[in-house]
Amino acid sequence: MQEKLFDLSGKVAIVTGGNGGIGLGMARGLAEAGAAIAVVGRNEAKSAAAVAELERAWRARPIAVTADVTDKAAVAAMVARVKSELGRIDVLVNNAGINIRKPPHLLEIGEWDSVIATNLTSAFLCSQAVYPAMKQAGGGKIINIGSMMSIFGASFTPAYAASKGGIVQFTRSCACAWAADNIQANAVPARLDRHRPHQARAREQIDGLHDRVLARTPAARWGAICRFRRHRRVPGLARVGLRHRHGHPGRRRLFDHGLRRADRSRDIAMTKSPGQCRGFCNRHVERSVRSVPG
Repeated sequence: MQEKLFDLSGKVAIVTGGNGGIGLGMARGLAEAGAAIAVVGRNEAKSAAAVAELERAWRARPIAVTADVTDKAAVAAMVARVKSELGRIDVLVNNAGINIRKPPHLLEIGEWDSVIATNLTSAFLCSQAVYPAMKQAGGGKIINIGSMMSIFGASFTPAYAASKGGIVQFTRSCACAWAADNIQANAVPARLDRHRPHQARAREQIDGLHDRVLARTPAARWGAICRFRRHRRVPGLARVGLRHRHGHPGRRRLFDHGLRRADRSRDIAMTKSPGQCRGFCNRHVERSVRSVPG
């Protein structure tokens, strides 16, 4: 029998970019926990397919909303529709994102603007738009999808790394600003998934990427979308149904218990064998997730 990790019955979640990849993985986890889901994306056909899957697998109450989350008016209309059809908004997952792989000296300004708008500005617009509804409901959860590039850079991702680094600081600002309204914001640095189409393209475009990723990853493997359904992997998602018990929400939840340990793990990796490093990292990741405040 499958363990019921947490119950989101009666809750409503918006997932941008929820029609594929990490977004669909998050939508599946939320639907499995009982939440009604608004799948937001630009591709109407993909969103319809995602909604059909959620209805079939978990008898959820999903809706598909076609919207450009880089446009303020479109975001406002999307939020108004979700509130009208599903009644409330409790969770926002800012997942929409793109990447253009070029070194800084070859990146065009239009390409830079497109990545920043899709990855960072959309998170700002959607978070700002859901704030009144969450405040009215007595609280809410905002989960921003970051990246390994939130922590370190790469020569071929200047715009993407800038956008995901911005997600980190934007998340902290929201957590500080909205703590008094019982709205918690957390960022989750997504791992690479070798089965995602854009990661396959990345391996084709960047020579040696596959081997370098495995060499610097303590578990020595790529990630999998299904793992985003597990609350131990996504601390913010684990507690979307709970009120925070303390005066300060987990504004440092991810980065006190994740980034600093990642820094320490990288230091260890320089002095220990791969097997020793993986053991060290796995123990400390487990400990960090267990110690995340509720």
